[in-house]
Formats: sequence, structure tokens, C-alpha cells
Amino acid sequence: MTAPLRVGLAGLGTVGRAVVHELLDNADALAARAGRRLDLTRVVSRTPRPEVDLGGAPFDTDLGTLTTGDAVDVIVETIAGEDADAALAAARGLFEAAVAAGRHLVTANKALIALHGNTLLPAAEKAGVRVGFEASVAGGIPILNALTHGLAANRIEWLAGIVNGTSNYILTAMTERQGDFDTALAEAQRKGYAEADPSFDIEGTDAAYKLAILAGLAFDVPFDFESVHTEGISTVDVEDIEYARELGYRIKHLGIASFSEAGVRARVHPCLVPENALIAKVDGVMNAVQVSGHAVGSTLYLGPGAGGAPTASAIVADLVDIARQERPGHRELRAVRGGGAPMDALRSAHYLKIPAVDEPGVFAHVAEALSREGISIEGAIQRARAIRSGEGAQWVPIVILTNVVAEAEVRRATEAIEALDGVSGAIRRIRVADFGGAA
Repeated sequence: MTAPLRVGLAGLGTVGRAVVHELLDNADALAARAGRRLDLTRVVSRTPRPEVDLGGAPFDTDLGTLTTGDAVDVIVETIAGEDADAALAAARGLFEAAVAAGRHLVTANKALIALHGNTLLPAAEKAGVRVGFEASVAGGIPILNALTHGLAANRIEWLAGIVNGTSNYILTAMTERQGDFDTALAEAQRKGYAEADPSFDIEGTDAAYKLAILAGLAFDVPFDFESVHTEGISTVDVEDIEYARELGYRIKHLGIASFSEAGVRARVHPCLVPENALIAKVDGVMNAVQVSGHAVGSTLYLGPGAGGAPTASAIVADLVDIARQERPGHRELRAVRGGGAPMDALRSAHYLKIPAVDEPGVFAHVAEALSREGISIEGAIQRARAIRSGEGAQWVPIVILTNVVAEAEVRRATEAIEALDGVSGAIRRIRVADFGGAA
């Protein structure tokens, strides 16, 4: 058997400990699959964890020990911490040191790849350093491998997915238990599915990092996090979920990317998804990614999106590829329009919830404002669920489902409706996902 692949580990948090567990407890099976042993030869962590069995691997608190000497062939980077900026800086520094030292690298760090991959990955390729980052997107789902290998014969047309388990858990809890957002968030925090500061997840940043990576690999373009249109779920309320159900939809937080002559359009936001769509049935902390290729058609990838064991599964799979000396293909990037395809040109149906004053003629004025932009009403709900406003007037929500229209048209229409005397506040607008067209 070939000489062992010597693995150095940076970080002993949830993911790092799970990697140690897999390498030690599954050593013989991994050796058989890789054609050589995967030996843990050094572990570095800012905080010593004497309770963790490292299988005899030396422990240190200095990241530099992973890139000096000859004890390590490949570094697994699982650096975490409450200070996200500091953790990212440490991960980037380790990546650069690994490339300089000729050490291969495996990482689960989505921010590192989405923000700095355009410079780090070419530098690694030039130095003959292999980099695995399967674990950076959707945890236990081998979606990056599917895009770069399994679907290599395809021209990817679009992809759409649930790539943040926290948001999916919250929306599922609101749907199943008819509870409000704050209650569902508190439940997710109690169960360990949401951080004490959940903004990274619920405002869409985490999903946007992942979508930038997915879009880059799917369309052979540079990673472009800054161009991802990003919205979170904190404005969705249980009333929206109930109305969506009446209209035949479920609300999901999706990352959607498509490619056209105008460039890549990548967006993260809540969507109304037809209740009979497969992705509408993906609940809890599960993730799913649907990919449409010109040859294969539509394929769906489903699995756990986070957690120690699923993420370690993806990390160890990358280690096995490196042990087999399987080199990734060169990414020849397309020249694309900077800034991505404009959102104003996006065409989709829309859910509008309008806080209308309870008086005659308001609906007619709303319909007229929509008509001026060429927008027709495909469905509507208006019921006497009166709420007392700050000015003492009563209002009832008017819920409208529009036809498929351009983003710019529906934005102009909603601005005009909000200016009506019979409307008492901001309109809730949620796009409808269309998995039949370019998402």
C-alpha cells in the first residue's frame, strides 16, 4: 500500500472533533477506499481539549506547526470562533501558508471560498496544491462533486435550493405549529439549530455565500458574493404562511441562480413554492438543491446541510480524493458581465399582502394601480380580519397573487399602491418560484 496521507487538523470545534472521530474510528475502511491510510499526525486548536482522543497525534496551539517540518501532507481547516472576521483572517492566512509550503488543503469555510476563492484557488493550482471544499456548501450533500463531475456533460441552466438549515427549520416550525417568527427562532436556538445572534442565517448571508460558490462552479464563472441579491426571512409572518397555504404554496427560503446572455443572476430570498414541488416537502434542518442541465434535465440532491458528522463526511471524502491523487480539472472561467444580470429584468409571479383601510373602493384602486403596469390578478383573498391601526382606522389585509411580470413593473406598482389613501403601510412582497423556467 502507498505511504499514508498525513493529515493535520486546524480547529477542534464541533466539525473538527467529528473529523477526528471519522479518521480514527473508520480508519480501515477509509484506507481501503483511498488506497492508503489517512493518518492524523498533528492537531492545532486555540483551546486545548484534553477530553478529545486524538489517537496519539501531537497537539499544539500554533497554526504555524501545520506548515513547517514534514509531518503533514494535507491540512484540514475547521477554524471557528465567535469573532467571524478573526476566524476568516486566520483561515486565509493558513491557506496562503499551506500553498507556500506545498501542503494540500481541505476546508469547510464558505466565506473563505466565496470571498477569496478567486485569488486563493488559482494560486493553489499554480503551486500544484489540491484544494477540497465540498463541505463548504450543504454539509452532507455532495453537491459540488455533482456539479463538477457527475453533471460534467451538462450545460447547467439553473439551480435552486434550500441551503440554510436554520431558516428552513424556522419556516417549517411556523408552518406546522402556526407559531410566530420569534417563537420559532427561540425553539431553533434551544435545539442548537440557531446561534445566539442568528442574523448570519436569518438575514440570508450564509445562504448567499453558498450560492456564490454553487453559481461559480455551475456556470464556470468567478465567485461573486457581492452580486448575490440577498433577503432574509425575518419579515415573513405566520399570516403569510397561512395565506400561501390557501393559495396552494409553501414559503421556503431559497438560493436561486441562472445563466443567460445577460450574465449570472443569483438571488437569495423567501419564495412561494408550489406545494406539490419536491423541494416544498423538504422540512426542518434538511437541505436540498435542484439542478437543471441541458442533457439530464432536472435532478434533486437532498440531505443534512450542517452539523458535525455530515460536514465531516464531506471533508473526509475530499481527503480520500486527495489520497487517490485525483486532481481536479482546470476551471476555464467565462467572461461575464460584472455585477450579475439585473434584478429589474427578473420575471416572476408575486404574492402581495396589502394593508388596506376597511372602506369601499380600496380594492378597485389597488387593481387599477396594478393594471397601469400591465399586471393582472391571478388570485386574491380579502377577509374581515380587522386590525386597529395607530390612527384608529380599521384595516384588513388584501392578498393578491399576480401573473408573471418583470421585477421593475411590480416594484413600480407597489410604490403606487403604498401611496394610496386607502393603504396604511408597507406591502409584503414575496416572489413565486418557477421551477419550469430559468429560476
